[in-house]
Amino acid sequence: MTQRAKIDTDGSEIADEPPVVHRVAGLTSAEVAERVARGEVNDVPVRSSRSTVDIVRGNVFTRFNAIIGVLWVIMFFVAPIQDSLFGFVIVANTGIGIIQELRAKKTLDSLAVIGEAKPTVRRDGVSAEVSTSEIVLGDLIELGPGDKVVVDGEVAEADSLEIDESLLTGEADPVVKKPGDKMMSGSFVVAGGGAFTATKVGREAYAAQLAEEASRFTLVHSELRSGISTILKYVTWMMVPTAIGLIISQLVVKDNNFKDSVARTVGGIVPMIPEGLVLLTSVAFAIGVIRLGRKQCLVQELPAIEGLARVDVVCLDKTGTLTEGGMDITELRALNGNDEEYVRKVLGALGESDPHPNASLQAIIDAYPDAEEWRCTESLPFSSARKYSGAAFSEGDGENSAWLLGAPDVLLKAGDPTLTEIDHLNEQGLRVLLLARTTRELDSPDLAQDADPTALVVLEQRLRPDAADTLSYFADQNVAAKVISGDNAVSVGAVAGKLGLPGHENTVDARHLPTDRAAMADELDRNAVFGRVTPQQKRDMVGALQSHGHTVAMTGDGVNDVLALKDADIGVSMGSGSEATRAVAQIVLLNNSFATLPSVVAEGRRVIGNITRVATLFLTKTVYSVLLAVLVVCSQVEYPFLPRHLTLLSTLTIGVPAFFLALAPNKERAKPNFVRRVMRYAIPGGIVAAAATFTTYLVARSYYSGPGALDAETSAATLTLFLVSMWVLAIVARPYTWWRIALVATMGGAFLLVLIVPWLQDFFALKLVGVTMPWTAVAIAAVGAALLEVAWRWVDRRFPA
Repeated sequence: MTQRAKIDTDGSEIADEPPVVHRVAGLTSAEVAERVARGEVNDVPVRSSRSTVDIVRGNVFTRFNAIIGVLWVIMFFVAPIQDSLFGFVIVANTGIGIIQELRAKKTLDSLAVIGEAKPTVRRDGVSAEVSTSEIVLGDLIELGPGDKVVVDGEVAEADSLEIDESLLTGEADPVVKKPGDKMMSGSFVVAGGGAFTATKVGREAYAAQLAEEASRFTLVHSELRSGISTILKYVTWMMVPTAIGLIISQLVVKDNNFKDSVARTVGGIVPMIPEGLVLLTSVAFAIGVIRLGRKQCLVQELPAIEGLARVDVVCLDKTGTLTEGGMDITELRALNGNDEEYVRKVLGALGESDPHPNASLQAIIDAYPDAEEWRCTESLPFSSARKYSGAAFSEGDGENSAWLLGAPDVLLKAGDPTLTEIDHLNEQGLRVLLLARTTRELDSPDLAQDADPTALVVLEQRLRPDAADTLSYFADQNVAAKVISGDNAVSVGAVAGKLGLPGHENTVDARHLPTDRAAMADELDRNAVFGRVTPQQKRDMVGALQSHGHTVAMTGDGVNDVLALKDADIGVSMGSGSEATRAVAQIVLLNNSFATLPSVVAEGRRVIGNITRVATLFLTKTVYSVLLAVLVVCSQVEYPFLPRHLTLLSTLTIGVPAFFLALAPNKERAKPNFVRRVMRYAIPGGIVAAAATFTTYLVARSYYSGPGALDAETSAATLTLFLVSMWVLAIVARPYTWWRIALVATMGGAFLLVLIVPWLQDFFALKLVGVTMPWTAVAIAAVGAALLEVAWRWVDRRFPA
């Protein structure tokens, strides 16, 4: 049965009109071509990432690159090439950042094309999918449940069409649309179907522009990146007055060789800049996107990688997440003496009455063919809020009937003996639908009241083979999983039990949940499985969990999940889910595999944990560089280092190790307060390093004399600073693995090579003179390392993260 007939008031079919629905043919090919020529196309650019020009500009034209660029040019004129090495490092860093972000852009762009929703447009009377950008003014766009309205328009056809405009208006109740009503881009279909004519396309559709801006990939709204920006702001404030004082001290107060003074001044300014920190953050995010892209995971907002790493509660919609989309009918039980053959005809007719069947109805369509003589006179599409669908029929023999199909515990009165029978089926993890006959009109507000139960349809859901392992992963990582479903609570609990979800035995019927947010949050903390949850309740539950300080991720694929996905800290949609869910989710699993989520969590934890780790290295250098400059200014002595010395130290103790540490595995759950957690180590570390280095420098100044004294003093101070910085690296690299130990040892070996190879000694102007002073430098460094251990352990106790 594919058509509907018009029924007269006496219930008979009107014979003089063909039983067809008049469809609008849509634009002709010629009309489409004409509109394209006039530029009346939906040309709003939906970008998946920054443009190539923006990427290059963003990596090259930075505040610190400008400072270092000026200093680099100065050094070309006043010092040997060795003292300009820091500039080449910046060029390499910038190049790496550009290349990695371009790689990430390529990945994102290709995945965005794969995941792009394609609206169905009717042209020349034929329906076909086109990309959003190919829609023209006047196009007739078809809609079904879950479809997003992509441009502004006017309803042309409506079949019980219900639209959710909450993303635009904040009003959660669906709006029934009829021909002639306005449609706004950004809304989506929750029930029924129809078609609308595009009246505003491209930039004229204001809501579409808002949606475009909201859905662009972005690097903002990240605690990690905002924390680094805050740190860099403070660094700039410290650096400017310190650098001015150092310049005056070295160029005016001290009567040294001008070029040497300039070189030492630059040597004091350059290490204050944590130039590699921003680079490593961008590279870590970019590589994370590339790694996840290989697993068909589309990250619609880069901070989502970071956000999911901070999640401590993940809310799962059962259907489509823990179970696969398809279902199989395992049993049909006729009730109250009803004929099973007749029930099969009713189910077949119900299946054919809905042009947009959900998974349950599709299983019925597959199992029971349509009775050709039955004609649908009215239909009520399934709604998550109602929990049932319905249709009225002319049965072909003069009889008329109306039927409901949906949740038994919604359609039956409490205490009905049939519910006991259903509970036994639910306990086995089976899904049960009730077929009931009604004598009321389908638009009656109390339609389900006095419905006569006719049959039970028992369906078996297909569990995702990877769901159990994924739930086990979350349990191991101390992430609480909450199953939130519109299905029967007992049935949902049974499915969760099959998958080994901790707390699956604690099932709650959401209809009995308290409405007070605090009381609801307590109930959510105590239990793990919730059934009969309405779309609005899903949203309320996410808010309740957040009110208890939880970082909440929500997964889903249906329109009933949209509101909760939008409000959750991180929304995760399946690639096969509705267009509306994909539009509001930050992460889309294009392969529809729930098992990809652990990879996203792991990637986020790797990024945050490792950037926190390496930020300590960079900022320790900034602190000791500023303090050394202050001590030099106050003491009125020559700055101990040339740029080449600090380039060598930075490369061996920060640059190379940080790159490896930033990309290493890290499973520790991300913690808040990034700035505080980094600075509580960097400040004492920098103070100890500066004090130890300056102590060695002053001792060496009193020990050495003569023409080559400054070079000998610099070499001793460099040795102390290297050893203390190596100890900082050794602490940051914990817990040790074979490759971390090898990394630290290799950096130490490289420095030793510089000290013993003659041409490297000359290149870096490093030569230890005598025996007493070098060993004194080592002893001072050892004291500094011991102080570091004591200081950092005290910080752990005094200022826990």
